[in-house]
Amino acid sequence: MTGTGPRFEVAVRAEAALGEGPTWDPATGRLLWIDILNSRVHTWDPATGRRTVRRTEQHVGAVKPRAGGGLVLNLRDGIGLLDPDGAFRWLHRDPVPGRRANDAAVASDGTLWAGTMRYDEAPGGGTLSRVAGDGTVTTVLDDVAVSNGTGWSPDGRLMYYVDSPTRRVDVFDVSAADGRISGRRPFVTIEEGAGFPDGLCVDAEGCVWVALWDGGAVRRYTPSGELDRVIVLPVPRVTACAFGGPGLTDLYVTTARVGLTGAHPLAGSLLVVPGAGRGVAQPAFAG
Repeated sequence: MTGTGPRFEVAVRAEAALGEGPTWDPATGRLLWIDILNSRVHTWDPATGRRTVRRTEQHVGAVKPRAGGGLVLNLRDGIGLLDPDGAFRWLHRDPVPGRRANDAAVASDGTLWAGTMRYDEAPGGGTLSRVAGDGTVTTVLDDVAVSNGTGWSPDGRLMYYVDSPTRRVDVFDVSAADGRISGRRPFVTIEEGAGFPDGLCVDAEGCVWVALWDGGAVRRYTPSGELDRVIVLPVPRVTACAFGGPGLTDLYVTTARVGLTGAHPLAGSLLVVPGAGRGVAQPAFAG
């Protein structure tokens, strides 16, 4: 295992309460990310430095590009669509009192795997659902506390998933026929005192990068579950990571400042580790 010093750079200095969900949009050459608790969708163009911020009408757990342009949003009350002209409409609405959206990811077939959780993080209060482009929703997991990072191996045969309070990254087998998952088992367990697993991404070598909430780091695990790299960051609450940039070689990392005390000047900022590895192009949502 190798550790690194502060090789990170500050991409966007911000004070997000709960920065999350970095996603590279190759169609626009922009990095998308969100501030869940402040109901904000951010974009940043590393080539020009241009930023945009859009307010959503309710807490937003994830944002992803759509195949036809625009964005899909995992919102408190369901799945919403932003059209290229900026118009909003609901694809699927299912409000549940005390529950909000959280992390989401898009599979190779264009389906959105969208997580939820209760505001009080009660065990069993969250779900993981598969959302098709036509708005059909299938509940995949219904006994989740804090649905978080989701990602697939480069060959699509494995899916990695985090329910944060378990301290585990679990792995499933993925059916080549219909994308269904089975055979859930632990992939890695984060040891006591090292934080909780939050968002994740998978690189071109099949290694799994995991952001550690209250762990101040991003870790990379090999496909066999061996810890082989740690990127230490000066922010306790590291929330998610994703590869981006023209060659998908830069690792973008979101952070949070909610609940922190003391001086943490970069908490809530978007960070980047240039040349961290090589990512895999992420599909766009089919809706």
